[in-house]
Amino acid sequence: MKSIVALHDVVTPWSDGLEPSDAELDAIEWEMPLILADVDLLDAEIAVLDRAPSELDERRIRRARRKKLAARRVLLNQAAAAAGMTGGAA
Repeated sequence: MKSIVALHDVVTPWSDGLEPSDAELDAIEWEMPLILADVDLLDAEIAVLDRAPSELDERRIRRARRKKLAARRVLLNQAAAAAGMTGGAA
């Protein structure tokens, strides 16, 4: 049997472009509260996939949804402020 390890460079050649740029890392860091809120919501939803959700589970899901919406609102407000949008008439 032939090993694919010998062909590794042919299959996935290594290049310097595989690492994220500083701008991409900054964007990920800026979005991290929303990413973590998404993870919390997914954890709460996954926990009830194979059973009926209890009242505690439903509260956990609602809390995670509110946390996600709040994180999204904060990011959108920060983006609007950075873009110079004041909400006034143009």
